[in-house]
Amino acid sequence: MQLEQLFEKALNFDFLTIEEGIFLFEEAPLTELMAVADQLRKKQVPHGKVTWQIDRNVNTTNVCIANCKFCNFYRIPGHAEAYITEMPAYRQKIEETIKYGGDQLLLQGGHHPELGLSFYTTTFKQIKKEYPTIKLHALGPPEVAHICKLEKKSHHEVLNALKEAGMDSLPGAGAEILVDRVRRLISKGKCGADEWLSIMHEAHKLNITTSATMMFGHVETTRERFEHLVKIREVQAKKPAEAKGFLAFIPWTFQDVDTLLTRIRGVHNLTTPEEYIRMIAISRIMLPNIKNIQASWLTVGKQTAQLCLQAGANDFGSIMIEENVVSAAGAPHRFTYRTIQDAIREAGFEPQLRNQQYDWRNIPETIEEQVVNY
Repeated sequence: MQLEQLFEKALNFDFLTIEEGIFLFEEAPLTELMAVADQLRKKQVPHGKVTWQIDRNVNTTNVCIANCKFCNFYRIPGHAEAYITEMPAYRQKIEETIKYGGDQLLLQGGHHPELGLSFYTTTFKQIKKEYPTIKLHALGPPEVAHICKLEKKSHHEVLNALKEAGMDSLPGAGAEILVDRVRRLISKGKCGADEWLSIMHEAHKLNITTSATMMFGHVETTRERFEHLVKIREVQAKKPAEAKGFLAFIPWTFQDVDTLLTRIRGVHNLTTPEEYIRMIAISRIMLPNIKNIQASWLTVGKQTAQLCLQAGANDFGSIMIEENVVSAAGAPHRFTYRTIQDAIREAGFEPQLRNQQYDWRNIPETIEEQVVNY
């Protein structure tokens, strides 16, 4: 294989094979890989701005029976620290979110063995009744699969009920690596790769917009990363013509502080900044049918995320007024609405506030800056 031929293929928005992608990832000089990804970004996102968002990650419950080996957040049923979030807490968190300029809750939790479809539809309807302008970016394919099993209902039935209750979009949570060998080792209690992909395809058929993620830097091989990318690309290619499908792809690195993967299996996140930047560039190259590539500042930090903006990324994600899951495994980084814009400007780009649909927003005139302890 020749690098120039593969670069030309990528710039034509052709689908590279797994073997071609691995060759570029392993053999291409970083500067050349970044340059090709940057050209693709300029073609796909010609306005040249770097988008960002204000939302809050609120957890419906921390009770979970999936037993993921990388998660420090969950508690088993009956644990003294187990909780289910109720409306008074939602009210407080939503009003704070609005005060800090946010327009959305990212609602996720665990695989609670006793919380079925009615729990989520009732919660969504009540939130929408009291706060009709708040968007709900809610659950994820593993949680949807869990609800389907509890209710003995199809993916279509559950997703449609959630949509009717107020779910605006479906996050790409729980993807990890979409290869069952890996999933058996790190997240055996979650749905398999095929079910994750099937739920996303069903969401697209219902015109529910979604995102896709990849958590890497643990037990997966390089080839398995590329299998993951190709599977995401294939689902996007199957979406109905009128559907947006996957709005964005977000690769992030395994956070290893005190996780079972680290304590019992000795697995550490050894991903270097260069490797992360390569994965961002490769994501742009391998996913020509997904417009937005997001740099995960939460897991790799400000400086590496800034470099990713020269390597194909066009989005900086959310300031995340609250985030409990990834932070529980050691992610220490934080932004406010001012500092995230400063970081984007430092990297040479103009920041642009957006919503979950990637429509631009004006920064609210009454916005307050959240106090963040670094």
